[in-house]
Amino acid sequence: MPKATKTDNKKKYELTEEGKLRLESELNELKTVKREEIITAIKEARAQGDLSENADYDAARNEQARIEKRITEIEDILKNFTLIKANDDKDVVNIGKTVGVKFLNKNNQIKEFQLVGTIEANPLEGKISIESPIGKAIIRNKVGDVVSVKSETGNSFNVEIVSIN
Repeated sequence: MPKATKTDNKKKYELTEEGKLRLESELNELKTVKREEIITAIKEARAQGDLSENADYDAARNEQARIEKRITEIEDILKNFTLIKANDDKDVVNIGKTVGVKFLNKNNQIKEFQLVGTIEANPLEGKISIESPIGKAIIRNKVGDVVSVKSETGNSFNVEIVSIN
């Protein structure tokens, strides 16, 4: 389950407009397409006979439970979210911005990251959370700033902010 902040015993999630639209699309797909597919799969598995030894039936029921859990999770997020917007200051690292950082080590590798809320984070797509070690270190800094990042393992390294878009 995604990390969230608690306010009045309700979880509050932070989403960008893009993240909100993506969740709404996923919810629609689950409710209109995936639910129907799984109902059909369950009917077909029931038609095979004895349910106690029917692997197809068990698999379909497990998939149905997974889909229903995800629907509930998305509905909860969409009921309890705060829309976050990028700061209009083009010179300062903030949520929604794409930031180029140079890792100040032997090879000075440069990587670009988009800063997003925790739910939208996906490092494989270049989207990192503002709650991640790098996100926390670079936020509210400017191009040319060198900041120290302390990883979750306790190691520290430095990065230089080379671009903000």
